[in-house]
Amino acid sequence: MADSTLNYEAYIADLVAKGRAAQKIAEGYSQERVDELCEAIAYALTIPEVALEYGEKLVAESGMGIAKDKQAKMYGKVKGSWAQMKGKKSVGLVDSNKETGIDTYARPMGVIGAIIPVTNGEATPVVKSLMAVKTRNAVILAPHPRAKKVNLEVTNKIREVLAKFDAPADLVQAIAPEYVSVEGSQQLMKQVDFILATGGTPMVRQAYSSGNPAIGVGTGNVVCIVDETANLPVVADMLIRSKTFDNATSCSTENNIIVLEAVYDKWAEEMAKVGAVLIKENTPEKEKVLKTLWPESPANHSLNVGIVAKPASEIARLADLDVPDGTRLIMVEENGGYGNEFPFTGEKLSPVAGIRKAKTFEDALEAMQKILDYQGKGHSVSIHTTIDERVTKMGEIVPVCKIVVNQPQSLTNSGSWTCGYPVSMTLGCGTWGHNSISHNATWKDLLNFVYVSREIPNWQPKDEELFSDKIRAAFQ
Repeated sequence: MADSTLNYEAYIADLVAKGRAAQKIAEGYSQERVDELCEAIAYALTIPEVALEYGEKLVAESGMGIAKDKQAKMYGKVKGSWAQMKGKKSVGLVDSNKETGIDTYARPMGVIGAIIPVTNGEATPVVKSLMAVKTRNAVILAPHPRAKKVNLEVTNKIREVLAKFDAPADLVQAIAPEYVSVEGSQQLMKQVDFILATGGTPMVRQAYSSGNPAIGVGTGNVVCIVDETANLPVVADMLIRSKTFDNATSCSTENNIIVLEAVYDKWAEEMAKVGAVLIKENTPEKEKVLKTLWPESPANHSLNVGIVAKPASEIARLADLDVPDGTRLIMVEENGGYGNEFPFTGEKLSPVAGIRKAKTFEDALEAMQKILDYQGKGHSVSIHTTIDERVTKMGEIVPVCKIVVNQPQSLTNSGSWTCGYPVSMTLGCGTWGHNSISHNATWKDLLNFVYVSREIPNWQPKDEELFSDKIRAAFQ
């Protein structure tokens, strides 16, 4: 909530002015200088005890997630971001095409406003800072109120690294805790040159309506299909690792799992072996879980923030469920309809998954699209199968930007060491998700490009080469 005694506009203007001054210095840096700074930041923030410390502090401050998983996230996302930018050109002449006569020069944008979600408040500030420094931009980090202390500590650590290497610390700044609010973020988005927004849908839409260029993300609600050809023990292992990582803080966890009828019972048995409990349709237990996650459903379908990123055992306790010791995932059958009156079809941000049975792959595909129509269109889906034609069909008709095949979704979507997706904390969802990009945002998205043209031989084709005989004959 905004503090009426604070002048948010003036405060943010001061941060932006400092950022502009620092950015002007960085604009003169060589590629080698930029890469040295990025390497130093990536190394310093992934020292094991440092990464774990920030993970522990974020869990304590936000009440969400698992410290060791946050440490692992720092390793994967920060090291991965540095690995994919290491040795890549981001300064000066980055491409010279003799065939087209076009030379391409990379130029910075200026001051970047970075909106940081509470769910990934440990790694996102580092990754976005790396993106900014690599491209000779300054960045101002705007955290969620429940992660403002950690965000400031992470920022100060990065600033120490910059100062250690004689670079202006104001290349990376954070909104001070007392100014962290919707008003503070709104002022930031109004005053910067570009916005990189990761967070809830309302904040992302504000970024797009701020009047400044922006990249944002869409709502996650991953739907997963398990077909009759899948290796069920392997699938169970992948699902439990993905859905329980950091207590499902990721928007990429499998929120809905559709299993073909032929293997449904066997699949449920395998899931039970890895710590999943299945709540059957039309039972008092299902109603208990529903009211724990959505206390005012169906009148109000807002998710209970008190269960976000909590362990399955705690959610079971809150729902007064009798579950076995070691329960890691609560699975709830939802074979009815879709939408607000069937909230298990939506995002749950917790180790709780909606489960649906399908007779055929075609039925599963139809259910997947209906779930996405309710929530999550544009984001991503997954399938466990050995039938390539099914993957092709999904690629042709499912309205999402990422389809993950035979992999743990949340450990794949934002990039990993075993997949080709770019490492990122900002996943574009295309126009389906009301986004301006369809790819995982990286440092390349924070560059302006200057294109220099030189004359080349005339490449104008003759009409006979350009138009077929059939088309020309149709207009004779």
